Formats: sequence, structure tokens, C-alpha cells
Amino acid sequence: MQIEEHKLDNPVWHSLNEIHQNCSIEYDGSKFYKPKYCPFGGFVNIEYSAKDTKAYSNLMDNFYVVGEMPLFGDRVILRNNLVCNQMIVEGRIDLEINEEIIELTSQKQKNELFDLVNLVQPGYFKSNTSDLGSYFGIYKNNELVAVTGERMKMTGFTEVSAVVTHPNHTRKGYAKQLIKQTTDHIFSENKIPYLHVTESNVGAIRLYEKLGFTTRRKISFWNLGVK
Repeated sequence: MQIEEHKLDNPVWHSLNEIHQNCSIEYDGSKFYKPKYCPFGGFVNIEYSAKDTKAYSNLMDNFYVVGEMPLFGDRVILRNNLVCNQMIVEGRIDLEINEEIIELTSQKQKNELFDLVNLVQPGYFKSNTSDLGSYFGIYKNNELVAVTGERMKMTGFTEVSAVVTHPNHTRKGYAKQLIKQTTDHIFSENKIPYLHVTESNVGAIRLYEKLGFTTRRKISFWNLGVK
């Protein structure tokens, strides 16, 4: 299989052009996820990006364009440039899983997933984000305490996302076992796992590096909003 790594330079566009076509809102030169999935967009034609971001701002008053900086104006303002390390792992992680890991498929489990992610990382995980890929969790005393899953998906790559542990259950090795479970699932589909982590999150970057991830590039999540 030919791996077109350049697609990772514009991951939202290629995910919405391939595996997640049904989740896409298309404008003249941009594609955005429908708001119920996640607040991300990407573009290939900067000429139309100001018009496109304005159109999407009618649906979402806080969203991100991933990759190159778009044009914007009128009612749309730049709130922040969230610079991330885009990291990739090319082989299975050498790690033993000794926790019981469950794929979160029922509506009750998805509701618990939504609540946990938004407790720890509010703002990114929407009502139907869990439908974008497979999500896995660890329960303790019937409480969901740690999760990881898949978000953006294209033909050759799947993004690892929502690496989240409840604050009362950290430092127990749950995250790395869930990353192992999720990346094994991605490799079983003959795809390569990648992820995004803010460049200031040194602890998370160190964990990913220990698991075999390497930084491919820096990539910007341009946070746009409404005036």
C-alpha cells in the first residue's frame, strides 16, 4: 500500500475527503466537520477561506482550522494559534496490557465517554465525536476512569485522540495501555496511527516518545471565533 504522508499536512481536509465524507460540510475551497462531530476544518484554496470561515461561523462560534493559516474577516476573529506536535508511530508498541479494556459502544458508555473527556479536555469532544471511530475505556468500580480512541480518519492514517484519564486515577499506566490498544486497532486496519499534542505539554510528549512516537512536524490549530 502506498502511504501518502503529505496528507498529514492537511489532515482535516483529507479525512473529510475520504473516510469521513458523510461528516463533511463543503464550501468553495474548504471542508468542515458538521458541528455535532467536532469543530475542525481545513482548506485547499486560500482564496475562498475568508468566505468559508464566515459561513461556518454561522454554525459554530468557536472553531479551528488545522494546517496553514486561513484568511478571515468581517465577523470572524483569530483567538489563538494552538501549535501542536504532530506525532506518528510506525510499528506496534511493545507493551503488555494488564487492564481490562472495553470498546465503548452502548449509548450509556458513549455518554460516560462524553462526560469524562469534557471534564478533562472541554471544548473539543461533541455529541457525535464518538461516531468518528472506535473508542476504548477502562472501568473501576463501574466508573469510566480512562479512555482513548480515534478521531480523524483517512485512507492510510487514523488519528489517536481523547487520551484522557480522570484526575483521581492518574499515574496508574492506564493511558499507555489504552494507546497500545488503540494503535493496535489502527494497525489491524493497515493504517498508521498519528496524534496531535500541544507543544507545551511536555509530559504527554515524553510519554508518546517512550511508546515509540516521533514528531513529524509542528502544525497549527487556528482558533477562530465570532466578534
